[in-house]
Amino acid sequence: MIIWMIIGMAVVTAIPRIAPTLFIHLLTFPKWLDRSLQAIPYAALGALIFPGIMTVQPDAPQIGIIAGLTAVLLSWSGIHIIYVVVGAILSVFLMT
Repeated sequence: MIIWMIIGMAVVTAIPRIAPTLFIHLLTFPKWLDRSLQAIPYAALGALIFPGIMTVQPDAPQIGIIAGLTAVLLSWSGIHIIYVVVGAILSVFLMT
């Protein structure tokens, strides 16, 4: 019985994730809406990352801010994303 519930939940979860990728090419959006939709991933990424930056060390938020600035500077330099992540982690490690 439990296996059928797990399979059902997987199907119900998968359908809304797969359906847009199958049918998005059939839709054409106005230019202004297309530009707005292209900005959503950046806004979502910022909404996910910023609270994490502020709560790296609850008693010392400056550590997260410095690590975030380190990541921004490294990413602006054009290096690979892995090095940006490692650099931010190292900056937190060195400050704690």
